[in-house]
Amino acid sequence: MGSVIVDLSISLDGFIAGPDDGAEFPLGRGGEGLFTWMSAGPEENRVERRLRPPSASKPVVDEWMTGGGAIISGRRTFDIAGGWADGHPIDVPIFVLTHNPPTEGEWSPRVVFVTEGVDRALELAQEAAGDRIVSVCGAAPAQQLLRAGKLDEIQVSLVPLLLGGGVRLLDHFGPGPIALEQTRVVESDGVTHLRYRVIR
Repeated sequence: MGSVIVDLSISLDGFIAGPDDGAEFPLGRGGEGLFTWMSAGPEENRVERRLRPPSASKPVVDEWMTGGGAIISGRRTFDIAGGWADGHPIDVPIFVLTHNPPTEGEWSPRVVFVTEGVDRALELAQEAAGDRIVSVCGAAPAQQLLRAGKLDEIQVSLVPLLLGGGVRLLDHFGPGPIALEQTRVVESDGVTHLRYRVIR
């Protein structure tokens, strides 16, 4: 069974979206700066129409493309992303946690709505992924899995940006410290990729 990893771009002050994220500002105010690095590389580094990373970041992005097996997302992320109607950069099944699945609109055919909670979403994602990575997309599902002791790794792409507010990634994960083991540091242009194993 593959690892369960949250892997998101994050500001130096800990936010994965700026203030007031929603339909008008999908990434929050100033949040687009979190993703500038993803298209800042030379054309020969293009791996997908939306992804052209700097050279030092390309191995990290290549891992996304070749190692990913499934994605778990929250409903809020699904809504803000427009249901990935024009396709997700990583073409794998996306399991969206929601209490009320939409009945109309457009979204990626790879989306599966899960109403039975995060444990069921993880079960389905692991089944779909096999020995490949289950990537957690969004703060709420990541926090739920961390609280439940079911998150194996945390990878953040740390951007030199202070947002001052917005959506925090590492919040509401329960009492007591959680020990991490740093397993990789990749310095790149406009971003530093940090990877940690969650010690249980």
